Amino acid sequence: MQSDAAFEYDGGRVDPGTRRNLRYAISETYLGDPIRIPVTVVNGDREGPTVFLSAASHGDELNGIEVVREVAHEWDLSDLAGTLVCLPVLNVPGFLAQQRYLPIYDRDLNRSFPGREGSTSAKRMAARIFDNFIQPCDFGVDFHTSTRGRTNMLHVRADMSDDAVARLAQAFGSNVIIDGEGGDGLLRTEATRAGVPTVTVEMGEAHRFQRDLIDDALAGVESVFAEYGLRETPVVRWPGWRTVIRDTDERTWIRADVGGIVDMHHESGSLVHAGDRICTLTDPFKSDSAAVEAPFTGLLVGVLENPVVYPGNPLCHLVELDDEVRRVVEREQAADTAA
Repeated sequence: MQSDAAFEYDGGRVDPGTRRNLRYAISETYLGDPIRIPVTVVNGDREGPTVFLSAASHGDELNGIEVVREVAHEWDLSDLAGTLVCLPVLNVPGFLAQQRYLPIYDRDLNRSFPGREGSTSAKRMAARIFDNFIQPCDFGVDFHTSTRGRTNMLHVRADMSDDAVARLAQAFGSNVIIDGEGGDGLLRTEATRAGVPTVTVEMGEAHRFQRDLIDDALAGVESVFAEYGLRETPVVRWPGWRTVIRDTDERTWIRADVGGIVDMHHESGSLVHAGDRICTLTDPFKSDSAAVEAPFTGLLVGVLENPVVYPGNPLCHLVELDDEVRRVVEREQAADTAA
């Protein structure tokens, strides 16, 4: 059925069957020049849901930028049923400085949603983004990477107690879903509370493009579009196995007890068994070493990339697998090793 609904925002509209690239002002610099975020809105000429794809609310998290750009500018969206709102760089000041936070009193944009006019600089920016491009949507996917010096396997974070969010998380088709409402101020948390079911996709590390993860995330977006009928695409993907981590007892951050230089023995996404040595910490002379062992059998969702630590610094993020999933992962990784 043909759509007659325009996508409207403060200052403009995008009619059905059209697209618009814009740089939308959300604040001003110290010199009074506008701070503008890039936005692409594609409004299909057929009825369907309105979905947002966002990235780089932390300015140094780059993988998601390329996912959103490729969907907006390389995919054939001529058959789009609904409206697509692409927000590749939410934190433009942080992106320009190549740092995580807004370089304005080090505010975290992704702890500032839904924002508030008349409040702090971060909350004013968040309000302009949220009111114009998040609130009008039916659901959304927000892309992130790990922070500097660490990397994550691709996984989804979602409030699985919300049926609409759970549907979206499962449609993305990742192996791992970490269940949780999320903290106050997070884009996914506040959007979901406002009636816009949203998930976070974590993928890789900051300050770089990682093509294999970008391609995997693009497949996830295609799967979401299939689930909700936005495009005439292949069926919703099944990743081969899936685990939903629902309890904090099923996951742990393993932290360094001593300072030193880290030799990491496994990559993110690796299965380790209870008692396996995950990494070794040594002093500058290699005369003293400390082995860090897995407290239980599980999957390394995230690992350290920067090989130096103080006591208390995180080394890895380990999640527990049930027996059935563990056996599938063991067979899969054994086949990869043999190949």
